[in-house]
Amino acid sequence: MKEYKHFINGKYVASQSRKTFENRCPVDGSLLGLIHEAGELEVDAAVKAAKDALKGPWGKLTQAGRTELLNKVAERINERFDEFLQAECLDTGKPHSMASHIDIPRGAANFKAFAETLANHPTESFRLDTPDGKGAVNAGHRTPKGVIAVISPWNLPLLLMTWKVGPAMACGNTVVVKPSEETPATTTLLGDVMNECGVPPGVFNVVHGFGASSAGEFLTSHPLVDAITFTGETSTGEAIMKAASVGLRNISMECGGKNPGIIFADCDLEKAIEGTLRSAFVNCGQVCLGTERVYVERPIYDIFVQRLKEGVAQLKLGRPEDKVANLGPLVSLKHRDKVHSYYQLAVEEGATVEIGGGIPDMGDELNEGAWIEPTIWTGLADDARVVREEIFGPCCHIRPFDSEEEVIELANDTNYGLAATIWTENGARGIRVAEQMETGLVWINSWFLRDLRTAFGGAKQSGIGREGGVHGLEFYTELKNICIKL
Repeated sequence: MKEYKHFINGKYVASQSRKTFENRCPVDGSLLGLIHEAGELEVDAAVKAAKDALKGPWGKLTQAGRTELLNKVAERINERFDEFLQAECLDTGKPHSMASHIDIPRGAANFKAFAETLANHPTESFRLDTPDGKGAVNAGHRTPKGVIAVISPWNLPLLLMTWKVGPAMACGNTVVVKPSEETPATTTLLGDVMNECGVPPGVFNVVHGFGASSAGEFLTSHPLVDAITFTGETSTGEAIMKAASVGLRNISMECGGKNPGIIFADCDLEKAIEGTLRSAFVNCGQVCLGTERVYVERPIYDIFVQRLKEGVAQLKLGRPEDKVANLGPLVSLKHRDKVHSYYQLAVEEGATVEIGGGIPDMGDELNEGAWIEPTIWTGLADDARVVREEIFGPCCHIRPFDSEEEVIELANDTNYGLAATIWTENGARGIRVAEQMETGLVWINSWFLRDLRTAFGGAKQSGIGREGGVHGLEFYTELKNICIKL
């Protein structure tokens, strides 16, 4: 039986309580292994190891030394590509074709990209006139923030964990990672890579467990944690904010979304169909940036609905290793129950189910997995729960609109503000509408294009703070001013 142990101070360790919980594969419900649940003792040991490492060899490394080390980590992940791919797909059920092109290579690249970007960014300096005429020079100086708690999600486990760990380590911090209890494998495996590459003990630590009264709560409330970065549900983010308020620890949070896609009649229809198919259904809809609300200008509404239905009908559910499958299961039966409850609610609220709407028969070998049908609805009221609440499954609602002003109001009528997509061949309109979106990210005629130098984060209840590029410096370092009298 495989065991997923904590990685603390460079070693894999079991929970002293021997308390474990199951890790099951969402493809067929099979038991993958047992995950050790961290108690306060394990979390305390991990945080103290991270604090001590700041004073050891890691704290004495130059920026160039850290960059070299993190480049080795990226290279080693790619050298062990097949192991990471297998672990990621067993945990999530996603197709090999997706994980091999996105999750693993981008997860590895985060170490290299952030190490090199942050190493080459200047810090401000100013010349100040003084009454004696001799002046002074002010120079900005950045130091690591300290111990960073990383709470990472289950939908893109390696990618979104290294998106935080990469810049944190590049800036000289140490980390304690709590991966999702649903997807422990690649984060655990990364500890082995850190040792192989010579990362000092205590710099990278992993503790497993749940949120409340478990590893998550113990970590975010630990007094030696200097900052917390989190990706996940808004309600969890609210609990973390409360914990972070004790001691005034800094936070960076990317939370839920109910993202709109706006399709104008002058769009390139082929591109809009392809882009919306991806944004609504890739990774079985389990993408925080995904589109769940689609607004289509009335002249092309009927043809768009028909074409998107045709696209969904071509999606093929299957095992990760199935070369023609492009859709896997949801991450767990628990999440499947949640998503399916919204499928049922949509019908109760008066939706027309254009396609899907149920749980597919995958055959005896797979029916214990967390499979669900990709689904399109039309006909719901704007205040329907299915239109307003985040579902995080392979589904979307399509609604017609008649004017630019109307669709801007509809798109912004939500508590969330993470991302939006706009499809139009009128460049002026695209920019004009994008500027009015109450979101942290807007794509025009594309989706999920990510330049790691740009700001990433959400507005409203979709998050606090920005990461990416130089914005990572603001979160992962302390900026002090040194004033030198001449």
